Amino acid sequence: MYAVVRTGGKQLRVTPGDRVRVEKLAGDVGSSISLEDVLLVSGDEGVKIGQPRVDGASIKGTITAQARHPKIRVFKMKRRKGYRRLQGHRQDYTEIEIQSIES
Repeated sequence: MYAVVRTGGKQLRVTPGDRVRVEKLAGDVGSSISLEDVLLVSGDEGVKIGQPRVDGASIKGTITAQARHPKIRVFKMKRRKGYRRLQGHRQDYTEIEIQSIES
């Protein structure tokens, strides 16, 4: 059984037992979370495709981490002009362990 869920402007294919990293969501480590924006559910009964969401479907999970990705560096330079800019960025994320898919 698997499902496609939309969160943080991205779509993810998840199955029970997966650990996925999504854009930062509110909640503490160890608390349960429910994702309601389910676009597709595939299981023993067949495939249910939402228009745009599957009615009554949800993903239940547990927050396992609230952290930040490694730093990326953005460097701009124009040759022979003395123009240099260095900027760093670290994106926040929430790691979720998928418990169940309810459809």
